[in-house]
Amino acid sequence: MGSLTLRGISKSFGATEVLRDIDLEVHDGGFTVFVGPSGCGKSTLLRIVAGLEEPSAGDVLIEGERVNDRAPADREIAMVFQSYALYPHLTVRDNMALGLRQARTPKATIEARVAEAARMLSLEPLLGRRPAELSGGQRQRVAIGRAVVRTPKLFLFDEPLSNLDAALRVNTRVEIARLRRELRATMIYVTHDQTEAMTLADQIVVLNAGRIEQIGAPMELYRDPANIFVAGFIGSPRMNFLDGARLGLQAATLGIRPEHLRLDRVAGEFEGRVSHVEHLGGETNIFVQAGAHGLLTARRFDEESFALDERVWLTPDPARRLLFDAEGRRLR
Repeated sequence: MGSLTLRGISKSFGATEVLRDIDLEVHDGGFTVFVGPSGCGKSTLLRIVAGLEEPSAGDVLIEGERVNDRAPADREIAMVFQSYALYPHLTVRDNMALGLRQARTPKATIEARVAEAARMLSLEPLLGRRPAELSGGQRQRVAIGRAVVRTPKLFLFDEPLSNLDAALRVNTRVEIARLRRELRATMIYVTHDQTEAMTLADQIVVLNAGRIEQIGAPMELYRDPANIFVAGFIGSPRMNFLDGARLGLQAATLGIRPEHLRLDRVAGEFEGRVSHVEHLGGETNIFVQAGAHGLLTARRFDEESFALDERVWLTPDPARRLLFDAEGRRLR
């Protein structure tokens, strides 16, 4: 395992500032996810950790040692990319073993590590196949296995599930979580998918425009966001935001999660009309056009149906209201 420390990391490409004064601690065995919208700098930050990009300022420390001047191969890291980057002419076994062979690792060690990684990732029946004979999920497991055999201090994942369909993303996500528990390894994971972030991480780093907006455990960010950006980015369906002045509040904005927006046919704080209903099996999302408050979303965990254009009443749960000032900062 390995710890990671980032101190004052900044990165500019010419006049364009991509990262600004990033400070971060990742402890041994931690699973940290960088999440944020496209262009927020999360992949650039991962590449700086890997040594594929040089920071314009700041230090990268792995296990307390500054590694800014070390090549990627000398940082004891392994990286899994969005593209599988497998050699098409090599078998699964040879793809997984190639890096070890290039490092002149003893043959017996190579065989033992490949066998163990294949066991962990259920690749044993596929060791003799070539990439063209594998599904997308199988190819990604081979790419992960190629990283596992190196026994690195840090595993770095750059949107590894983006090329998979929905079912395979879920299955591979479960595999990564199980692998992390089995290896007890330190992992840094980049994604734009908040479901991956919420289900995999024990620490989420929310990035926006090159800055860290908030760091915390998944449910900490969900329940206690520091500002409107985090509140709106974490959670699906996204948080509802209402004009605080229209509600008579001493706050610019009221935020309320869809599951905390009460829906009633008889009475409530303000009325609206049902404009769309999504039935998702175990839950239902009801979209309500609420006049000056705009389009709001209420989430129900029952099978009660609502008709289009039906008149309803909405009430934000008083215990679950989040208030923000005019700059979008959370009011305590």
